[in-house]
Amino acid sequence: MRNSNATRRAAAGSLSVFVGMAAAFGSGLGAPAFAADSATLSGIILGVGANETQRIVTWYSSADTSQSIQLAPTARLTDGEFPADAATIAAIGGANVAASGGFNRHATLTGLAEETGYSYRVGAAGSWSPTYSFTTQDFEGDYDFLFYGDPQIGASGNLADDTAGWVDTVNVSLAANPDAELLVSGGDQVETAGNESQWTAFLTPDQLRQYPWAATIGNHDVGSKAYEQHMFTPNTDYSGALYANGNPASNTSGGDYWFFHKDTLFIDLNSNSYATSQGGGGDEAHLAYVSKVIKEQGAKAKWTVLVYHHAIYSPAAHAKDGDAKVRRNDFPTAFSNLGVDLVLQGHDHAYSRSYSIKNGAKENPAEQPGATEVFPGPGGVIYVTSNSASGSKYYDITTPDAGGTNGPDPLNPGSYWYNSVQNQEHVRNYTKVKVRNDKLVVETVRSSASANAPVGSLVDTVTVHPYHGNDQQIQVNVPTGAPGEFGWTIDGYNGLVDLGTAQEVNGEYFAASGTINPILVTDSRRSLAPWSVSASVGDFVDGDKSFSGSYLGWAPKVITAGAGAIAGPVAPSAYTGGGDGLSVSRGLASAQQGHDRGSAKVGADLDLKIPGEVDKGSYRTTLTITALSS
Repeated sequence: MRNSNATRRAAAGSLSVFVGMAAAFGSGLGAPAFAADSATLSGIILGVGANETQRIVTWYSSADTSQSIQLAPTARLTDGEFPADAATIAAIGGANVAASGGFNRHATLTGLAEETGYSYRVGAAGSWSPTYSFTTQDFEGDYDFLFYGDPQIGASGNLADDTAGWVDTVNVSLAANPDAELLVSGGDQVETAGNESQWTAFLTPDQLRQYPWAATIGNHDVGSKAYEQHMFTPNTDYSGALYANGNPASNTSGGDYWFFHKDTLFIDLNSNSYATSQGGGGDEAHLAYVSKVIKEQGAKAKWTVLVYHHAIYSPAAHAKDGDAKVRRNDFPTAFSNLGVDLVLQGHDHAYSRSYSIKNGAKENPAEQPGATEVFPGPGGVIYVTSNSASGSKYYDITTPDAGGTNGPDPLNPGSYWYNSVQNQEHVRNYTKVKVRNDKLVVETVRSSASANAPVGSLVDTVTVHPYHGNDQQIQVNVPTGAPGEFGWTIDGYNGLVDLGTAQEVNGEYFAASGTINPILVTDSRRSLAPWSVSASVGDFVDGDKSFSGSYLGWAPKVITAGAGAIAGPVAPSAYTGGGDGLSVSRGLASAQQGHDRGSAKVGADLDLKIPGEVDKGSYRTTLTITALSS
């Protein structure tokens, strides 16, 4: 009997006054029923939730109707049909801006179990979308995520080509990494913020409904509400300071958000807002947000990863932009002081990986270009800038300035001083990050072939080792324990209790007493969930004669302590105590959440008082025991 209720029925037999034992239970939760007018559903995307137990699904609807997500473990679908008790989560949303048309909806899936395949669909009865599936992984330990730079669908002027390149990169990357747990955006999903044809093209890959997408706002996404309509994100601060123009009500997108995945804290910024002269809070507002999140959440994180669109360390034309220089002045020291490990950036459509940067300078002047192992000290941060994931646009690497913030690398004068690796081959890339207990491995991979290297070959790889200080640290991995079991058995040879022959008392009633055979309750589950055991009886029957089970009362007791067992309250016989006796379910024993694991032996003294007018006979009834647990 594992992690659930259990059913056991004991044998029964005839005695003068007899109680036999049986166990039974059953329960079910039906899905809420609802109906809505037919709506055309589109733009479905699976997004990250606040942690690995959640996902957020967002979509467009042609009609303003009540809609939901229906969710069930895939193994419970029969011929593609959802079970009657599939979870139904109500969606919320509103009207899209006029340029987008229609309506947007989103709903959050919570309480997901690890290592489980799920199926879901959106809409309403009679107007459901197709069914999509995703799989959760182990909620502890190592994992991989994939980072994609600037699909910017439509940037080449050929929507079909851009879409094909994007689809191919997604296919190549996930064929090589089917167990990747997150898809992380570098921003610029589309070329024109409010162009819904480009958004539809971006959403073409079915994998965007199968793997959670961690969205990022790029400069080509920001000029419309379409980004926010398509991608609802968790823990998002939509205050005016985090919008470029300071106005969340305007037809622009904005906001910063954070989420956890296992031991990694991800923080995503709207880097379009960087100067207070635009109306927003600028970089100062972002730094206040990052500081607050890390102060409140950072103690739970083994790794901290920041994501934003506008690269501050990159190799192409945008490296010399004025806004990049502003952020390069504002961000690095704060990121070093806050203990950030990795920063993922887009915007420059060329690949680079920085040296370990501390307080806006190269941490170790002796770190060699292209080093494949890096050992940042306290405050050392690695910055990665992605190339195009779709091939819609590439920027050529530019020449460093003679000096200043964009000067050359003394060890490699053709590169900027901050870049350990620069690459532009005009081929599509994606970056794989392996998150391990003792390191981050960052691999950038070709998703299209170059002149000299095939699809799947590495552009760059680096292993980032965390700083441990001068102390030795001890680490141990605790594996997933057996889920354990909860159950009960009769502690005796059989399930029969013989109360013998009842004795007449003062010519008023007959009395009999005894004890039930003890019940052995065992709970070895890791969840330490609450449990309870209760029981009731039916009428005592002898042929066509009977009397009510309410005349049987009991006094529960814990015979052998364990498993957090607490005896239930006394239930007197209805003859002397009034009420219903054991004709209604009464608690035998229970335990609260967090109780000790182990076993307990519980029982009850029985008190039967039968009205004097009951006919002579040999009566029997059945004691039905119900065991419940979360």
